[in-house]
Amino acid sequence: MELLNDMALFIEVASTLNFRRAADVSGIPNSTLSRRIAALEKHIGLRLLHRTTRKVELTEAGQLYYERCRRIVDEARIAHEQLGEMLAQPTGILRASLPVDFATIYMAPLIAEFSRRFPGITFEFDLTPRRVDLVTEPFDIAIRMGEQSDSNLIARLLARLSVQLYASPQYLAQNGVPEHPTDLVRHECLGFPKSGRWTLHREAETIEVDVAGRFLVNSVGMFRRLATLDLGIIMLPEEVAAEELAAGRLQRVLPEWHGQSTPVYAITETRLLPAKTQRFIEFLQANLRR
Repeated sequence: MELLNDMALFIEVASTLNFRRAADVSGIPNSTLSRRIAALEKHIGLRLLHRTTRKVELTEAGQLYYERCRRIVDEARIAHEQLGEMLAQPTGILRASLPVDFATIYMAPLIAEFSRRFPGITFEFDLTPRRVDLVTEPFDIAIRMGEQSDSNLIARLLARLSVQLYASPQYLAQNGVPEHPTDLVRHECLGFPKSGRWTLHREAETIEVDVAGRFLVNSVGMFRRLATLDLGIIMLPEEVAAEELAAGRLQRVLPEWHGQSTPVYAITETRLLPAKTQRFIEFLQANLRR
């Protein structure tokens, strides 16, 4: 049991690469934590960490040990959770990777409500655009938009977001209101790089339109803002445009037509999840609009 406890302490240090933070999370003095890790290294017979006054790094052996032991520690922790009250009121740090604009614009109120329901959970969110590696990095979950291709991970569908066309009232007053998707070829259309063709649906009818514009932007928040500044037409999930629509800064364009719905997934490394992660997924499934 002592080996498993020391293994858990090592996983916490390896996840943060910071002894002080790991000590705070573990609730033991920094000096005790350092001594326990040193004893673990002596027991194994290999150095697991390079420690200097400035930083902590994993050795090659430490990286291998981390990858092999993380799941062992997680499964042991989950077993205890499932036998106790933590299943009803989970605790611990929820480490999640979230899509930047969607999280900021739409998920923030949901996260606030989730945090109020589960006061024992603390949060570490990574909102950088990069795709984190759930196998080698210390994340419990990643929220991703769009179809997923990595079959080695577990993807749970949270919602399918309806995608509509929007523009500012001033833009439409200056440039005219499109009456058919083919009219979009004469308009400024804002979007991601290489998004030069929009596919639109109306009941059983589907049409593809080649669109163009002066702005190609890889940020939903940015091109939503550009649309409110009268610079063109955008295609967005309803939830992302809702605030601007309610304020009158945007209005629907071609309301009978819609884009391909955008799926939102919860991605995890394993199906065996701690209570904090399971509750977060269940909450998002119940509260993200279908």
